[in-house]
Amino acid sequence: MEEDILIQISNRIKERRREKNITVQELAARANVSKGLISQIENSRTIPSLMVLIDIIKSLEIDLNEFFKDIRSKSDHLPVLIKRKNEYEHFEKEHAVGFHYQRIFTQSIAHSTIDIVILELEPDAIRPLVETEAFEYKYVLQGEVEYQFNDDKVILHQGDSMLFDGRISHTPKNLGKTNASMLVIYFFEEKK
Repeated sequence: MEEDILIQISNRIKERRREKNITVQELAARANVSKGLISQIENSRTIPSLMVLIDIIKSLEIDLNEFFKDIRSKSDHLPVLIKRKNEYEHFEKEHAVGFHYQRIFTQSIAHSTIDIVILELEPDAIRPLVETEAFEYKYVLQGEVEYQFNDDKVILHQGDSMLFDGRISHTPKNLGKTNASMLVIYFFEEKK
């Protein structure tokens, strides 16, 4: 059975900690988090925030690129992957009442730099088709946005998201009369 990407990360933290003969308590102190949190992460019982994950990896004195080397999604990559809000995976965690989680995207792109921005589009905003040397994740926070990919168009509503290879010519257009906003995450691949 193929391991989920989050399980791969959890296992790698545990393996690296043990290789360096660091206790759970020592790693927690170095990363400035609780011993319980480290234990939950290592046992795939919780997902750390990006900043906590980076702190843990740095506390293990491992280069980020080295840590994530060979951690990959087993799924095939499509040029454009669209996920509608009604397709998000709902899940709950133990000991949480009134907490409702939605997993939007879990996608691995090896050896990448991540750039996270908020993009606001005015109603009349325009630009030509562009290409970026990155995979791009878009999540519509507010409004309705049309994305053009060469000759194809995709309309995203508030709560919709997509992932695509930025080397495909693309541009967004705000379809509303007020500003639209999106969370945008760029995954820049390491040049070899």
